[in-house]
Amino acid sequence: MMEIDAEVKDSSLILIKQGAEARVFESSFVGRRSIVKERFSKKYRHPTLDSKLTIKRLNAEARCMTKARRLGVSTPVLYAVDPLLHALTFEYVEGPSVKDIFLEFGLNGVVEERLDDIAMQIGDSIGKLHDGGLIHGDLTTSNMLVQTGTNQLVLIDFGLSFTSTLPEDKAVDLYVLERALLSMHSSCGNVMDRILAGYRKSSKQWSSTLNKLAQVRQRGRKRTMIG
Repeated sequence: MMEIDAEVKDSSLILIKQGAEARVFESSFVGRRSIVKERFSKKYRHPTLDSKLTIKRLNAEARCMTKARRLGVSTPVLYAVDPLLHALTFEYVEGPSVKDIFLEFGLNGVVEERLDDIAMQIGDSIGKLHDGGLIHGDLTTSNMLVQTGTNQLVLIDFGLSFTSTLPEDKAVDLYVLERALLSMHSSCGNVMDRILAGYRKSSKQWSSTLNKLAQVRQRGRKRTMIG
């Protein structure tokens, strides 16, 4: 990781996504196609405090992304951290999101072999993260890409990631993904079962996490009934 040299950084930024916390641009970095993620300032906070908190989150995201790669999980390569612009620059990954692939399955029918491969890769990646004490924090099919050519699953957006070894935190991570799958991809069948099969193969600590997941699901059902 290095800080961006003002002369190296390409000024041509194309906005591709705007969320609640950050803007995402396509750009180029030293001649390579890249993504720039710029975190917003929060106007309601004192400017000095806001800057400190934003830089803290920026560095945490960079660390978690780098740690995930060390754990054997495929993530975009981090090129640079810019504490002045509150921005991360990383590799552009060519390929569709898992969300787009699953929506396509919903429209045109499931390709079982491909669905199985993606689900096993998702479970394997999350298992590696969790055994390494890393919680993604935002496991949705939008934050997973399938690289063109290699069909390698790539996890993106570590903006809500944190370190934890607690089975409860791991279970909540999985539960967030399960809810996302149920709400958006129910036509693909029970993808979560396939993902958990991959998770069990990958994680040495799967038993305590899945016991907690059963409890988290139970709490979720109670909340739904009350609501």
